[in-house]
Amino acid sequence: MQSAEAVLDVLRERGRRGLPCDELYRQLFNPNLYLLAYGRIYANHGAMTPGACGETADGMSEAKIGRITEAMRHERYRFRPVRRVHIPKSNGKTRPLGLPSWSDKLVGEVIRLLLEAYYEPRFSGRSHGFRPGRGCHTALSEVAHKWTGTTWFIEGDISDCFGSLDHEVLLAILSEKIRDNRFLRLIQQMLKAGYVEDWKWHATLSGSPQGGVLSPLLSNIYMDRLDTFVETVLIPEYTRGTSRRKNPEYQKLENAIWNTRQRLAKRKEHTESAQVRQWRKELRRHPVGDPHDPDYRRLRYIRYADDHLLGFTGPKAEAETIKQRLAAFLRDDLKLELNQSKTLITHGRTQAARFLGYDITVQHADAKVSRGGRVNRGMRSINGKVSLRVPKDVIKAKCAPFVKHGKPAHLDPLTGCTPFDIISLYGAQYRGIVQYYLLAGDVWKLDRLKGVMLTSLLKTLAAKHRSRVTTMANRYKTTIKTPQGPRRCFEARIEREGRKPLVARFGGIPLTRKRTAVLDDLPSTMFTPRSRPRGSQLIDRLQRGRCELCERRTEVQVHQIRSLAELHGREERPAWALLMLKKRRRTLVVCPPCHGGIHA
Repeated sequence: MQSAEAVLDVLRERGRRGLPCDELYRQLFNPNLYLLAYGRIYANHGAMTPGACGETADGMSEAKIGRITEAMRHERYRFRPVRRVHIPKSNGKTRPLGLPSWSDKLVGEVIRLLLEAYYEPRFSGRSHGFRPGRGCHTALSEVAHKWTGTTWFIEGDISDCFGSLDHEVLLAILSEKIRDNRFLRLIQQMLKAGYVEDWKWHATLSGSPQGGVLSPLLSNIYMDRLDTFVETVLIPEYTRGTSRRKNPEYQKLENAIWNTRQRLAKRKEHTESAQVRQWRKELRRHPVGDPHDPDYRRLRYIRYADDHLLGFTGPKAEAETIKQRLAAFLRDDLKLELNQSKTLITHGRTQAARFLGYDITVQHADAKVSRGGRVNRGMRSINGKVSLRVPKDVIKAKCAPFVKHGKPAHLDPLTGCTPFDIISLYGAQYRGIVQYYLLAGDVWKLDRLKGVMLTSLLKTLAAKHRSRVTTMANRYKTTIKTPQGPRRCFEARIEREGRKPLVARFGGIPLTRKRTAVLDDLPSTMFTPRSRPRGSQLIDRLQRGRCELCERRTEVQVHQIRSLAELHGREERPAWALLMLKKRRRTLVVCPPCHGGIHA
């Protein structure tokens, strides 16, 4: 039986060379792929969330993998309907979320590993959503560094992308490269498994359920058609010319300055005349290139999941045409509709385009000139460069949960928590927001959020201890070292004998722009000789076949809990709970009798 790494390497090479993929269904008989998939998803929060049938990751075993592969071998495996719940969105509406059963999650992860290995080398470099080594920051960095000179931004947002994927179109796209009807039938059965809501089964006529491990990859395969259309049709058509022709007004002034300097040189006068200085000042008020040059166009494109952004250098009429052609392609070829309220054409200099939570503008300031080397000194330094900014409404929205009647207030639900937990919760939320916006040139504006959250934190601690805010500030304040120098922060510690203390911290993050900030969406599935797959330690324990409670060598299962906090709250802790706390693990490999005793 081939190792999982070898199978994925072969698929990766076929995808890189553009070869079709056949006999893919046979790979679903390989138990090594299921063990790899199990190691990657068992630690997810959703692993212990039951689907429609109540199955979770608890009780996982090699015997269960054997039953799944046997069903696959005889084409008897069927995906169950997902359990649908609704989660709130920022605009007050709700988003449907599908919760598959554990077996379906495991099979879905195996299929995802196979499809990702084959399709990842084929995806466009302009696609950044749900891909290993890529994320929001890589997409935003590309816009900031490579879109200089953009005039118009075309913001694109697809209405209910995940829920509107046409099954026939998706299967047709897959069948172009996957020559395996058994595998395609399995994908089709998964898409049409339906969902259960309020104890009633409903058919899924389109879309891929949000919440399934396979949905993001299927949407990328689907939307790759859009990437191909933009890259092969629109960009070549709306990109021409190597550089703009010279602006006549700029050329006229430049010639006048040169002629005057030549006359002064003949007279051996080295002092620049007042007229030349005046012309040089006026020169900065005119663009070097002709902004109306009909032989110069630039079209740029980036996509993150269903959000895409185009940057166009040219007249607005052509930008409108590009938007209409995009809408027509999505409607006619992919059976998708653009959200008209979010699909806008924005002028880069005077307005701000919204993409991935950032405001994107084009800078323009004739007075800001370079003070660098002799070649660039005196030249305008920021005109045409793209700037990333923190939106004002984002700061207001992030401050809102901590404000009451216009002032920072304490949070009543947290007054029952320990000081360590309170500071940890505030610190994690603040840290996540700041680290996401570190690419913004005005990240310092988050100092407003820091002030509101810090005041709310200290008031919450004061309400818990029935004390004063200044007393809490003096008790928990400290200074830490950062690459930008010492910074004041607030922290709580839990000392542990023989081990490092647990530290919860709020603040201490310099609010300065970090041009290289990167947050990846997914861990890479590439393996190196020195790296081991996620969850390999658990897989080794499972394959060892020894019960960690009674020490017997027999068929074993994995007992899994949602978090160790469930065990800390028990008044009486049995032997299995003490062992999990001692090892600080949420999993315990046990034999079936011991597992039954744990649940009894």
